[in-house]
Amino acid sequence: MAQAKRERAAGAAASAAADTSFLTDVATLRERARQHIGEGAVTSTYTLPTETVVKVLNDALATEIVCVLRYKRHYFMAEGIHAESVKAEFLEHANEEQSHADRIAERIVQLGGEPDLAPDGLASRSHSQYVAGETLREMVVEDLVAERIAIDSYREIVQWLGDRDPTTRKMMEEILASEEEHADDLVSLLEGMPKDEGRGHG
Repeated sequence: MAQAKRERAAGAAASAAADTSFLTDVATLRERARQHIGEGAVTSTYTLPTETVVKVLNDALATEIVCVLRYKRHYFMAEGIHAESVKAEFLEHANEEQSHADRIAERIVQLGGEPDLAPDGLASRSHSQYVAGETLREMVVEDLVAERIAIDSYREIVQWLGDRDPTTRKMMEEILASEEEHADDLVSLLEGMPKDEGRGHG
């Protein structure tokens, strides 16, 4: 019986060792960490071209900023019988899009890049458009269209990143989930709104 226990323990230890065989030995990890320390989070095992990742993230950053601006305009311009509840939704979405933009900008810096916040190029880099909308319903529709564009493009970014940059992928997955929630919110708003619902301030 004791012999059988020892054999099981030895087998378990061997399995544990086999399970961790993919890990780099500690000495090598320590040596790698001291090389190219100016690159911060980008180590030698990062296989994606950082310039491409930064470009992709800067386009996503522009998308978020354009969404913030559009939602803010809609918040201030909305009027009509359903305006107050819709305005609250616009403002909440604007604040969440700003949070997304901040996270993306921080990740760009971590990857050794620079957030491109130049206003003259925002619209051309953004995946979604800035459409003002005249009526309250048109505003909601334009925001919904923009969210659907972001959902498609962010899903493609997540798939492209795959396992090669799990930190950026996780961030984009979380932002994607938020955009999907925004789309659901906007669909609910549309369903409770007559087609001739009020105009903005003009």
